[in-house]
Amino acid sequence: MYLVGIDIGGTKCAVILGQALDDTNPLSEEPHIIDKIKFPTTSDSDEVIEKLCLYTDEIIKRHSLAYEDIACIGINCGGPVSSKNGIILSPPNLIGWDEIHIVEIFEKRFGIRSKLQNDANAGALAEWLYGAGKGSSNMMFITFGTGFGAGLILDGRLYSGTSDMAGEVGHVRLADNGPVGFGKAGSCEGFCSGGGIIQIARTKVLEKLQMGEEVSFCKSLDELDNLTAKSVGDAAEAGDELGLEIYEISGRYLGKALSIFIDILNPEIIAIGSIFARSTDILWPHAKKIIDKETLVHSRKVCKVVPAALGEKIGDLEALSIAAYEIAGG
Repeated sequence: MYLVGIDIGGTKCAVILGQALDDTNPLSEEPHIIDKIKFPTTSDSDEVIEKLCLYTDEIIKRHSLAYEDIACIGINCGGPVSSKNGIILSPPNLIGWDEIHIVEIFEKRFGIRSKLQNDANAGALAEWLYGAGKGSSNMMFITFGTGFGAGLILDGRLYSGTSDMAGEVGHVRLADNGPVGFGKAGSCEGFCSGGGIIQIARTKVLEKLQMGEEVSFCKSLDELDNLTAKSVGDAAEAGDELGLEIYEISGRYLGKALSIFIDILNPEIIAIGSIFARSTDILWPHAKKIIDKETLVHSRKVCKVVPAALGEKIGDLEALSIAAYEIAGG
């Protein structure tokens, strides 16, 4: 069974051709990735969509396939989206992509069944089917990167909510004041994202520099704007005291957020990607202390918090997972 994945990102897009290895159950094994075409995302949505269609046609024909050989096209895009109606709804990382009826465009162009999901839901599907959540019935996948959002698998099904807004956990406020994320000071995304870590770092570094103290990863006030979550993380991994303090703050607030999720959802697994997956050793101990203190013991005992397992290939598998899940009756 052949599947096509469309991955639409703020900086790059990709068309992926994959093959489900079990025709009777496309969810049972990780799809084999046959081919992939990547290109940069531009500000012209019409241009990008036309390229996606042209490359979809090219990748199918390149492997001597016909449209009829493709079981489904899975489309992965940053939210907000309407998965039920197949519409992209003005994502903040895709300026000008307003009310794009992307499923209708692909189905009319190719006559192939198509399905749209936001990137957090797609990540949850991929990690549930083929990664850290495989075999579970209740899991949560969290993106801890540019933003902080979640996809939910509840009772063995993807849960997207009444209007596709389930899992927007980055908007939850954890403190009255703090770094800004998701348009809200003190939010989960403010404390637990690349941008949030940078905001925490700038405040802490500024305090040190104004007191005449040296900072190993930022020598002067002129370098404040060049701070990145990676540079702070690298310093922390090397044992830098201030870098460790910054990641401790983020880790503690991650623990507060996870405690809420564990008590409300009672999941088996929470898989966290991106920055958490790369820096588990300097984030998790602080988060765990909070979780041990805050959560209900019966919920805590059955929940594992783990790094997302799919790593760099998750982007390809997200779009293919959407297609496989749709074919399987999801």
